[in-house]
Amino acid sequence: MCGIAGFYNFHHNSYEKISNISHKMGDAIFHRGPDKFGLWIDVSSEISFIHRRLSILDLSDAGSQPMISPSQRYVISYNGEIYNHLKLRRKLEKEFDDIHWFSQCDTETIIVAIDKWGFHFAIKYFSGMFSLAVFDRKTKQLLLARDRAGEKPLYFGWLNNVFIFASELKAIKKHPEFISKIDKKSLNLQMKLGYIPAPHCIYQDIYKLEPGKILTLNTQDSNPKGKEIIEEYWGIGEEVIRAKSSPFEGNFSDALSHLDGLLKTTISSQLISDVPIGAFLSGGIDSSLVVSIMQSVSSSPVNTFTIGFSDKKFNEANFARQTAYHLGTNHTEHFVSPEEVLNIIPKLPYIYDEPFSDSSQIPTFLVSELAKKSVSVSLSGDAGDELFAGYNRHVYSKKWGPILNKIPSTAKMLMASILNLIKPNQLNFLELSSSRKLNSKLGINNLSNQVDKISKALVSDGDLNLYKSFICHWAESSNIVLGIDSIHEDIFFHQEGLSLSERMMFNDFKNYLPGDILTKVDRAAMAVSLETRIPFLNEDVINFAWSLPEDMKIYQGQGKYILRKLLEQYLPKSLYERPKQGFALPIEDWLRGPLIDWAETLLDPRLLNDQGFLNERDIQIKWNEHKSGIKNHQTELWDVLMFQSWLEAEEF
Repeated sequence: MCGIAGFYNFHHNSYEKISNISHKMGDAIFHRGPDKFGLWIDVSSEISFIHRRLSILDLSDAGSQPMISPSQRYVISYNGEIYNHLKLRRKLEKEFDDIHWFSQCDTETIIVAIDKWGFHFAIKYFSGMFSLAVFDRKTKQLLLARDRAGEKPLYFGWLNNVFIFASELKAIKKHPEFISKIDKKSLNLQMKLGYIPAPHCIYQDIYKLEPGKILTLNTQDSNPKGKEIIEEYWGIGEEVIRAKSSPFEGNFSDALSHLDGLLKTTISSQLISDVPIGAFLSGGIDSSLVVSIMQSVSSSPVNTFTIGFSDKKFNEANFARQTAYHLGTNHTEHFVSPEEVLNIIPKLPYIYDEPFSDSSQIPTFLVSELAKKSVSVSLSGDAGDELFAGYNRHVYSKKWGPILNKIPSTAKMLMASILNLIKPNQLNFLELSSSRKLNSKLGINNLSNQVDKISKALVSDGDLNLYKSFICHWAESSNIVLGIDSIHEDIFFHQEGLSLSERMMFNDFKNYLPGDILTKVDRAAMAVSLETRIPFLNEDVINFAWSLPEDMKIYQGQGKYILRKLLEQYLPKSLYERPKQGFALPIEDWLRGPLIDWAETLLDPRLLNDQGFLNERDIQIKWNEHKSGIKNHQTELWDVLMFQSWLEAEEF
């Protein structure tokens, strides 16, 4: 687990100047690899490779990067973990007689595989998470690649005549050719979605390499600018087609057994480490299942970590504690004060580089910080929702989608109008006055937010607009970003042969998972030099999930049905059968309380007008409605506040 960076075309600069720039870029991502700095420069080829190492496998200098292949043809700078690298070593040893290993690290496995098989052939064998840069000294090609699901980040772009890449924007911004220019189309995406999906980036001329893709730049070309080739070596679309063409044919019991075996194999492979390892335990279904299986294959108590909150609506620490006690894990919990949480907010622009407004970013950072005190690697339960129908929109669309299509538009408009008349404080009172048992039965949790989504869904027209009503924050009709009309349509994908809920899962996996969830986890964990591993993103697990009939995921109005039934083999149902809570914070109340002065400053109409990015009139309407308690606009306002906070910290 590391940080990488590099650039091409030095304008014939001296070695000293190239080295100076490279060191500044490497220092900017120190947190991604505090153990060692590595640098490879080829002045004749006009290439610099930078590496920051967080030692996980083979802690010796033999695992240092950038690393050169045995034939001297390839150079690599790599970030990630390849979980099947020992299996690949055995395969290489069978095929070639001249294999001589000098380390135990997966980097050597990767570079030898590329040396022997070629880049495009070898990468299809790598099972894990990674972003990597390889320079072919024979063909003078620079190759970049990113893992299948998008666990590890990789930015790239042109700064005048300099091609640059890095794990984080911090490194790119240290190059003297960088100029900060905000891309309004990307800003609009952040306002609508809460994140900026690949390939888009907040800065003009900088992009994110999409998951499962390879970028090739031919440096022998006299003018390579804009001629880079991007191709897909793995895509979720093809994976879904493959899985659907060969569906799982066993019964539900067979499916349970198969999934259990897959997760045991995957988690066992992810426990390989030369440093202490643990797991996040929120108390929800996904993390509880990962920890349960992790403990079942471990010979000693595993380390688990949880943070809690005094507000019962947002606290699952008690469930996590009971789960840990039942499984016998070595459990650590920390209850966070509001003051401690609020102190994190000024750090968010630095941690995330781009405007990013998933408020669970804060507890994710705090639990990463807690885990890092004891371990260097932590497993996570992320991606269970996207693969096994864990979001309310998946369940609602299956249950209510066909019914909504039959209701006349006028009736739906009337129903939405009635719902909009209900004030958040009335809904909050209902939620607080109801018993936990009744809340669980009715699925009441964060009720004001749910009612808002339902009212938007009622007035949506067509499947695409229904999906947008669930995932879009600012309504598509609102011109929140000045000079921009609507959200990018090209970020939504239609996959043939899928139901409405499956199409939602498909788009969630393709956009929301890498753009929001994985970005959140990577930046939060790497900010404290913690490696995270996600068992649900194993390729076999992904394929199996998509091969399952929908009824094994959504059954009797419940999502993640197969995960629930598998977890039942490890834990009592009382520990996990409750409404989905998420990793949320009481942002709604804080914006009316301890955060109100901070928000007032950033949302000042004169400031917004002077900046010229956002529509201050629309913002003021929502801000005044929120402060008065007429409406709950926490989501839209947090989008704006995260941009304003980022903009305030930005160096133009």
